[in-house]
Amino acid sequence: MNTGSDEPGEVAVVPDGAGTGEGPADDGLGSRAPEFVKRRRALHLSWQVGVFVIGLAVVVAGIIMLPLPGPGWVVIFGGMAIWATEFVWAQLVLRWTKRKVTEAAQKALDPKVRRRNITLTVIGLVIIGVLAGIYLWKFGVVAPWRIKDQ
Repeated sequence: MNTGSDEPGEVAVVPDGAGTGEGPADDGLGSRAPEFVKRRRALHLSWQVGVFVIGLAVVVAGIIMLPLPGPGWVVIFGGMAIWATEFVWAQLVLRWTKRKVTEAAQKALDPKVRRRNITLTVIGLVIIGVLAGIYLWKFGVVAPWRIKDQ
C-alpha cells in the first residue's frame, strides 16, 4: 500500500471499519441516508424511492430545458448529483463525468491545442469577413424591410 512516504519499512494504518462500507477507505460509495433510515428496511426503501423520484423530476426538467431556454446540462447533472446521494451507479457516472471534464479542460489548456483552435477561429472569421464583403459589394447595405418591389 502506498503511504505517501519514501521511507522503507513504514506501515499504513487502516482505520476501523475500513472496507465494510462504514469507513473512508470505501471511496465514499453507497447510501448517504441517515443511520436511523438505513436501520429500517422499509424506511430505507421509501427513502430510495423518494430520492429516485426527485432526481428523475430534476433530470426530466433538465432534458426539457435542452431545447428551451435554461441551463439544461447543469440541471441534468444536478439530478444526477441527487441520485448520487443514494445510488452507487450514479456516483460512478458522476466520477466518470468529472474525470472526462477534467481531461478535456487539461487538453484545452495544452498550448498546441490552443494554437490550433486560435488558428481555426481566425481562418473562420476571415472566411466570414470575405463572404460578408462580397455580399456588401454585390448588394450594398439595404435593410430587408426596405427592399423595393421588383
